[in-house]
Amino acid sequence: MADLDQRLLMLIDDEPAQSRLISALASREGWRTLIVRDAETAIATLGTRQGMQLSAIILDQGVPGDEACALISELKSRRPALPILMLTTSTSPVLAVEAMRAGATDYLVKPVAPDRLMHALRSATTQEAPRDELAPLTEKMPSNPDFESMIGAAPNFRKALAVAAKAARGHAPVLIEGESGSGKEMLIRAMHAASPRARMPLRIINIEGVPANSIESVLFGHEKGAFPGAFDRQVGALQHCDGATLALDEIDRLPPAVQERLLEAVKKGDCRPIGARHSFRVDVRLITASNLPLADLADQGHFDPELLAALSPTKVTLPPLRERTGDIPALARFFLARIGEQPGLRELGITDGALSLLAAYDWPGNVRQLQTVLFRAAVFCEGDALTSEDFPQLVNILGTTLSTAPAMPESAGVMLYTPDGHLRPLEEIEADVIRLAIGLYRGRMTEVARRLGIGRSTLYRKLSELGIDNAA
Repeated sequence: MADLDQRLLMLIDDEPAQSRLISALASREGWRTLIVRDAETAIATLGTRQGMQLSAIILDQGVPGDEACALISELKSRRPALPILMLTTSTSPVLAVEAMRAGATDYLVKPVAPDRLMHALRSATTQEAPRDELAPLTEKMPSNPDFESMIGAAPNFRKALAVAAKAARGHAPVLIEGESGSGKEMLIRAMHAASPRARMPLRIINIEGVPANSIESVLFGHEKGAFPGAFDRQVGALQHCDGATLALDEIDRLPPAVQERLLEAVKKGDCRPIGARHSFRVDVRLITASNLPLADLADQGHFDPELLAALSPTKVTLPPLRERTGDIPALARFFLARIGEQPGLRELGITDGALSLLAAYDWPGNVRQLQTVLFRAAVFCEGDALTSEDFPQLVNILGTTLSTAPAMPESAGVMLYTPDGHLRPLEEIEADVIRLAIGLYRGRMTEVARRLGIGRSTLYRKLSELGIDNAA
């Protein structure tokens, strides 16, 4: 790996504006950028003195010359260890698959967010690079924004979904907490789809992706001439989402001054653009999400306690995947079924040994990382089912193999004993079994009743008696 102070990036791009932007972003972290305009020049550059100093390549799909994937293959054949990131406007899984098979390290969709570009470059050029199957993949498969797509039977997960499903039917703010990749954005979309405002737009803003000096304007808007550079009037997200739903992800990163303004807006139900003389009444359903516990941040003085109280009449906490490893078999099969529907791929099975391997990893990137790992494995799998051999980086990290990995219990999730060794009450066990069945059969209550050997009316009576929400 090149010295971090001497990192050189080759950008293969013929768009001057985009080239300047990427060069400026890369320079923030010490990268020097060498810009070439076409495929022929890029290949020739590899043999030069500068070419031998390269730490990474970013390739725009639309660059003149060879087809992008053919160029990736050619570059990899000449410099196998050199990370290549593909930049494209296409969200097609077909192109993602082709690029990965050609040797691309990551796949970035334009317009690429600054933090995503920096993360991709860091991941490609650090000591973690050999674990590329565990790196995040920007390309996402389309998902169905509903509670049925939230797969899992673990009691802590089902409890979180039950709280979210009940809150979705109201209009009050909701705070969702959970580690990165645990499913917060998907839950936001599911709540919106189940809400009275489902026919109205949902706008999601990631606070981290907005410059600190712009976030106030993004939320509240501004008048023309309100500050240097305000050449036109801008309608803020709060006013734009009047009657609809606004979701603020990574709310923990909101600057203190903007926290005060947001608190005032939530309390009064209005917003005043920067430079405006008057406020506007707004009716906005506000859903916020945080990777960190906001209560801890408030105790440390990093988050306004009043704003926290205003944002969290209902709080939903999504557990990390390591706390619900019993859900991994169902999640893996669900993701593989969806992956198999993508053009250029096929549906695959997965062996018990592979599931055991997946269950042994702690998944710092949670469900999103699991999906990425399965996607990458499926791209290169030549058999009919994924085995532990299709996850070589995991085997290397864990130091385990198919023969030594413990068997993965498919029925994990229902505990029979209390921590002191005594049996749990029958009512609690029955409630967990019903929750497990609802999760396993994705809320299809007729199928749940049939599999449990009871009638639908009996099932709904038990739901009422045991205090289980239908979404749980």
